[in-house]
Amino acid sequence: MEPLKAIIVEDNPFMATLLQDMLSSFEHEITIVATAKTGKEALELISSVEPEVIFLDIELPDMDGFELLQQIETIQFQTVFTTSHSHYAIKAFRFNALDYLVKPINRSELNETINRLQTFANNSVAVKNALTNLASESVEDQKLVLPQQNGTLSLALNQITHIEGERNYSTIHLAGRNKELSSKNLAYFEDILFEKHFFRCHRSFLINYYHIQALFKDHFVLKNDLKIPISRRKMSEAKTWFYVTG
Repeated sequence: MEPLKAIIVEDNPFMATLLQDMLSSFEHEITIVATAKTGKEALELISSVEPEVIFLDIELPDMDGFELLQQIETIQFQTVFTTSHSHYAIKAFRFNALDYLVKPINRSELNETINRLQTFANNSVAVKNALTNLASESVEDQKLVLPQQNGTLSLALNQITHIEGERNYSTIHLAGRNKELSSKNLAYFEDILFEKHFFRCHRSFLINYYHIQALFKDHFVLKNDLKIPISRRKMSEAKTWFYVTG
């Protein structure tokens, strides 16, 4: 199998050199053919080099990583985002099931990323979904993307009624009483969905405001008449969240 042809898009020369040096130990899996310091340079390289992978800094001098990707008509490469510390950016990556590395880059995490690039199908579908989510005017119209063994699962937020957690996995309940099982725990979903009108009202339940019919003293009633309990310690917070969100 031929090594994947890749480019690095990074405005910090030291970080670009460091990443290139780290990737040199994966010469049988990936080959760096060029680097770019700005989004404009990257767009020119992508057109001329036609890479199979780009390592893309989310914050560039002239545009961010998503703005760069929005200018590409057909994305035919895999994207690995790199970021320094932005918790907001990391939540966006997780919500859209995007590959990312946090700087300074950990060698073991880089190794896992290279394995995914070799094993999984092209993640350009997830990237396109992320761009659609960013362009969406309504949170309810966005789609949650979850990695699976055979690719990704895309779920419209307005179809998720609630998420039920049990130990290290979660059941995502959908309108129409359908459901999907995820290997992610409830804390994972709480982190990425809190700012998208979801609230953890109980240690086992995360609820979508869009599907709430009424709030009672110790439980929510959904539009499908299901009752979701509110834990005693969450009652005051649940009341505030419900009326503020509304």
